[in-house]
Amino acid sequence: MYGPESTGKTTIAAQLAQEFNTIWIPEFARDYLQDKWNSKQEICTPDDLIPIAIGQTKLENDALVQANAILFCDTTLLVTKIFSEIYYNHCNHLLEKAAKKHKYDLFFLTDVDVAWEADDLRYQPSERENTLAIFEKALIDFEKPYIKLSGNKEERLEKASQIVKDFLKAKKLGLNSYDFIKIYNRNINIDTVEFQFNILKNGIPKINLDRAAVKNDGVITISEEEAKYFSNFFDEKKNKLKLKKFVPASGAASRMFKFLNEFLNEFKLGEESINAYINRKKEKNLPLFLVAKEKFPFHKEVLDVTKSRLPEYESWEKDTKDYGFIKTLLSPKHFDFSNKPKGILPFHQYEDHTATAIEEHLNECAHYASSNGKSFLHFTVSEEHKNDFEAIINGIKEKIETKSHVNINIKYSFQDKSTDVIAVDLDSNPFRDENDAIIFRPGGHGALIENLNNLNADIVFIKNIDNVIQNHIETIALYKKALGGILIQYQEAIFKYMKMLNESTISNEELNEIVNYIKSKLNIAIKDDFVKYTKESKIDHLQTILNRPIRVCGMVKNEGEPGGGPFWVIDKKGKTFLQIIESSQIDTKDEKQVKIFESATHFNPVDLVCGVKNYHGQKFDLSLFTDANSGFVVEKNHKGKPYKAFELPGLWNGAMAKWLTIFVEVPLITFNPVKTVNDLLKPAHQPIE
Repeated sequence: MYGPESTGKTTIAAQLAQEFNTIWIPEFARDYLQDKWNSKQEICTPDDLIPIAIGQTKLENDALVQANAILFCDTTLLVTKIFSEIYYNHCNHLLEKAAKKHKYDLFFLTDVDVAWEADDLRYQPSERENTLAIFEKALIDFEKPYIKLSGNKEERLEKASQIVKDFLKAKKLGLNSYDFIKIYNRNINIDTVEFQFNILKNGIPKINLDRAAVKNDGVITISEEEAKYFSNFFDEKKNKLKLKKFVPASGAASRMFKFLNEFLNEFKLGEESINAYINRKKEKNLPLFLVAKEKFPFHKEVLDVTKSRLPEYESWEKDTKDYGFIKTLLSPKHFDFSNKPKGILPFHQYEDHTATAIEEHLNECAHYASSNGKSFLHFTVSEEHKNDFEAIINGIKEKIETKSHVNINIKYSFQDKSTDVIAVDLDSNPFRDENDAIIFRPGGHGALIENLNNLNADIVFIKNIDNVIQNHIETIALYKKALGGILIQYQEAIFKYMKMLNESTISNEELNEIVNYIKSKLNIAIKDDFVKYTKESKIDHLQTILNRPIRVCGMVKNEGEPGGGPFWVIDKKGKTFLQIIESSQIDTKDEKQVKIFESATHFNPVDLVCGVKNYHGQKFDLSLFTDANSGFVVEKNHKGKPYKAFELPGLWNGAMAKWLTIFVEVPLITFNPVKTVNDLLKPAHQPIE
């Protein structure tokens, strides 16, 4: 326990010792100086400090053999050192050395938010805030592992007790004091860390596929006329609803320019031709990029900068020009495109300007995610790039609003640090960098379920940042609104049935109607022994099935794109349900499972419309509907050292595993992601000639 005088150190030390059935060490200086005052009426002098330090250390050493796993100390040598500097403007070098060297597993810095209690030995009650700052600075300077304790007596005990329990768990996981402080400061639950370590050690249970979801067996197909019907139905209903569009946009464009970065790293300018490099590497993307580079929306700007920084450019051979162009495009000193988020990159060339993906999402918002003349758009971004997003939006928002007559409200959120995950080495021990610090990684896009959970909306449209096109926005809007109309239709039926289930007068015929709806429309099996349930148990069971968030997922025909798709999955109880599954979730050694996965007729384009409120109009807690066991184990490396890390269940599969799920086929034109820069050459991203 460490902090200024009269901040509750003795109280919390005694409480914790009792809580953990062990002993605590009182402050040696208190008895020493009280005896001096009582016998001589003398106060502390510099000559007393070394005897106090020796006495305190002896008390601790003697107590170590008596303590039950934990020893709580009312004070530390560091307290003595600081009081020496405060009162005498000097500290004996032996005391300072001992204070710095003396180690504790954990320091509790006691805050000054408790009442001052005067006695014979206490001074300066008016300087408590300044003194606290001095105490905290010493902990930081000496790199001590500490947590500040604030609040009243009961609050401090509850907080400190939980911290000690969590710290003991951390020690069993092979984590040290500094690891624990980092985890604590990120608000990561130690039980979550333990779960991740167990997964990384033992592996993640693989999904058991029953069959692919196909037309008329898990995937609904709609004609263009039906799409128009549902779109109109959505328009009729939307003004009573708050709509929001949610766009994950925090990732960097590193994959988009991967083949160009590899070229810069491996091409030997002057020693080989670019053609020789292409043949040597069997590179397929680079030739297309070089042949068609004039069609990229960023070509002119990058070329102008290349020429301005390289005056001799015009005299160079073609290979040198191409190399210089790519260097300018990716250099941190210039455009640095591979380290920027996709959203802020030039995607489309119009007659009068170049548009980013951000701009296209604003355009889409106005077309399908608006009600009562308002649209709400939410981007998840990285903190360091938020200003870039704002700068682009400030330059285009008014123009889009004027043209569309829709007011667009834009907000941002960051991926919560508490969703970061810890890595392990290949022996399942905590992975450490060159400074012996544990490595944290972002938990994957599944972490964004928390961001989604914080949104206030009735219906949320979800779409990836790179899935926008330059043309055919009317078709995009038609099918997005059609998905919204289908969602509302399902939601109205489910809300009607939930209200019926809450009526005491519900009949057996009405219960059967609900059961048939669940089986035929929601594709959910009812337990075999359901007919044997009492009426009350039947109602409870049906309410449990229906009272969930709902998502309508657009699915496109599978044309070989890497990624997940819709499947029927068998749970541990043998029941089948619909789920979006990625290849990493299946057992690739099981030929039958691989065959089922490869038989998929549809692909997940991440085109979701979500209902996130219940029939009372209250928000669901989305964290209650995830499947923690459907995460991913990824293998990465840090400066050449391999490690494993757990990624949270994907946002649209494991993080939504327990949602009500509807799959609807949508046209391929609605799916035009930009996975590599060459995707910008596809017709959907090029001007109509």
